[in-house]
Amino acid sequence: MKWNVERAVVLGAGTMGAQIAAHLANCGIPTSLLDLVPDHLTPEEKKKGLSLSSPLVRNRLARAGIETARTSKPPAFFLQEKTSWITPGNFEDNLSWVAEADWIIEAVSENLEAKRGLLERVLAFRKPGTVVSSNTSGLPVGRIAAGFPEEFRRHWLGVHFFNPPRYLHLCELIPGPDTLPEIVEAVAGFADLRLGKGVVRAKDTPNFIANRIGTFFACNIFRIMSEENFTLEEVDQLTGPALGWPKTATFGTLDLVGLDILASVTRNLLENVPEDESRELFRLPAFMEKMLSQGLLGAKTGAGFYKRVKQASGSSDALVIDPETLEYRPQKKSQFASLETGKGIGKGIQDTRERVGMLAGSDDRAGRFLWKVLSRTFLYAARRIPEITDRIVEIDRAMRWGFGWKLGPFELWDAVGLEGSLRRMEGEGCQAPENIRQMLSSGRKRFYQNAEHGLLYFDFGRGNYRLIEQPPGVLPLGGQGSHPVIEKNDDASLLDLGDGVACVEFHSKGNAIGAGTIAMVESGLRELSANFDALVIANQGTNFSAGANLQLLLEEIRAEHWEALDRMLRSFQQMNMAIKYSPKPVVVAPFRFTLGGGCEMAFAASRVQASAETYMGLVETGVGLLPGAGGTKEMALRAADSLPAGSELLPSIREAFQTITNAKVSGSAEEARQLRFLGPADGITLNPDRLAADAKQAALEMARNNWKRAHPAPRTDVRVLGEGGLAELKISVHLFRSGGFISDHDALIAGKIACVLCGGKLTGPAAVSEQYLLDLEREASLSLYGEPKTQARIEHMLRTGKPLRN
Repeated sequence: MKWNVERAVVLGAGTMGAQIAAHLANCGIPTSLLDLVPDHLTPEEKKKGLSLSSPLVRNRLARAGIETARTSKPPAFFLQEKTSWITPGNFEDNLSWVAEADWIIEAVSENLEAKRGLLERVLAFRKPGTVVSSNTSGLPVGRIAAGFPEEFRRHWLGVHFFNPPRYLHLCELIPGPDTLPEIVEAVAGFADLRLGKGVVRAKDTPNFIANRIGTFFACNIFRIMSEENFTLEEVDQLTGPALGWPKTATFGTLDLVGLDILASVTRNLLENVPEDESRELFRLPAFMEKMLSQGLLGAKTGAGFYKRVKQASGSSDALVIDPETLEYRPQKKSQFASLETGKGIGKGIQDTRERVGMLAGSDDRAGRFLWKVLSRTFLYAARRIPEITDRIVEIDRAMRWGFGWKLGPFELWDAVGLEGSLRRMEGEGCQAPENIRQMLSSGRKRFYQNAEHGLLYFDFGRGNYRLIEQPPGVLPLGGQGSHPVIEKNDDASLLDLGDGVACVEFHSKGNAIGAGTIAMVESGLRELSANFDALVIANQGTNFSAGANLQLLLEEIRAEHWEALDRMLRSFQQMNMAIKYSPKPVVVAPFRFTLGGGCEMAFAASRVQASAETYMGLVETGVGLLPGAGGTKEMALRAADSLPAGSELLPSIREAFQTITNAKVSGSAEEARQLRFLGPADGITLNPDRLAADAKQAALEMARNNWKRAHPAPRTDVRVLGEGGLAELKISVHLFRSGGFISDHDALIAGKIACVLCGGKLTGPAAVSEQYLLDLEREASLSLYGEPKTQARIEHMLRTGKPLRN
């Protein structure tokens, strides 16, 4: 069944409704957002002379929802202009708009009768065949539509987005008892391809999959925290990045979700899972009930488990609540020996699986806490099969995609070790579920294992391993894929993707670009010339690339190896020029953070296929440098090429200058296009799981269509301004320095960037070659390597992960 959504209506303009509407707008779907009609005027409305019958008043809640989404952090919209795709309205005047919709999304409060009452009104306007879904986080989907016409129920299902829907990959699909299979397939395909979602199909059980496991996880932590006398901030120290979980950890995440939402999902479980062996765990601690009564709900009310307080200096500190007094106090950081050894910072254990195994086996206070947290979660997840889903795969995906875990519960259990951990659990009086005992008795000791054709999972229902089928259009790389490896080093691999396409895949720490990466790209270009039709540069790490290898750079600077540094920079520049002028197509597939050298590599591509969530930027000024591998040159070239013949060049160069000196990073791939990091022909992929396959397809199409580069050889016609433009930019630098907005070192760097962008000290406007600008870049970079403040900035970045302005 083909299902094309040309217009959607979202019912409910609260946090989730407005954010869902924003994401639909991001994806190019015109959307109406409706909510209640207010029953009173605000003071501002009274001042303006408005009445309750004024459209601005009647649509106030929907307009407020759009505005909240517009100003939210992180931003709900790819671009601010996307707000124009949403039309505000209300349930009284505009409910008839659902007659024109292809998809109606109910997102009102988690109240069964409120949802049913609104949907009964929708029945009068909805046209037959229109899909209607609920964004309920855990109410029974079947009960919401019980007794409604059969045709309605056949097109009815739960489609549960996670907050914020732009960023969290998970979308749970929950069919009702009468939902047509073709409707489930159509919605799943649309959520995947058009909305970029990772779709998990769940059974219609309370809180579905992610919230069922996640609620147990949180409530289990509350109990252990009390039993072991841990503070809130200690819990967050232990349940964040050290376990491969988000930086917000447990209580920071709950502040984002909202304590009221947690209370709702725990009440739902208490009322609806009478046979759950852990049911009594779903009662919130007394101090949280008091927080609820006082409105301390988290970020939405300005205070929850944490509260930000501004200091006289203008900075702000995050205070933590004291569960005994409900007063806020400064945080106290504790020292845990196992955490210091295991966390992935500095010389810690970088591999998440290895780190989790070490932490769970540690016998200090932190290790004992984490063992209890993990072991109880493992057992609970195993007991939920087949109640909430038939496969471990759905549970692991739901927790990775919905809660931001790097590893799901069964993947974590593999990391800890199934057989040994089970012996320890049983020694502590915990009984393993029957499905786990049967698995072990059959000789299987892992939930997942690699095979020649991909990754296998253990299927409890069948009692054996089964292949995790990849949907068409998904192309796993690295350890998840089965592509022949042509060549490999510590930093990167060269793979054969089939169909005449090769792939350079990064796998260095942070996917930083060093000598090994450059060597592998050069090998890939040689293989492309001799044996392949196209080359893709991609990876499936956390981010595309953090940029150049700063640790290596710092070591060379400290040793004053200036000639080696010159060779390194030349090789990076030459590699990018070889990519840019390859006679066969080279497609680069950036995603998430694509910084510095990673951004410069994308600039060189024949075409870029970027993830919608690509945060690109030339951020070298933060470490005391300028883009030296072709980035500054390319921004000068793009500034000139963006203008019609005869146009004044200075405004465009000034814009490029500001982008580089301010180290601007795009908030999305669409914004990257506005910043000229992406070109008009570059593609954008909404679903990150499909990025590698889309990049391969783009490369294939270019090869099959006999793609030819617009400029077959390095250019010699790049327009630059010379000394006149340089003087203009230097005036701006002087004004900013005089006003105290930038430091002397910032001014030095900015002056060098201006020099490259303007073509150096030429007496007037001229046409120069790309190589001329690359030489200017390299000379400027080498001069900055010798600056003590540059070294200090690099050291600070490596130590803290943050830029230093000295």
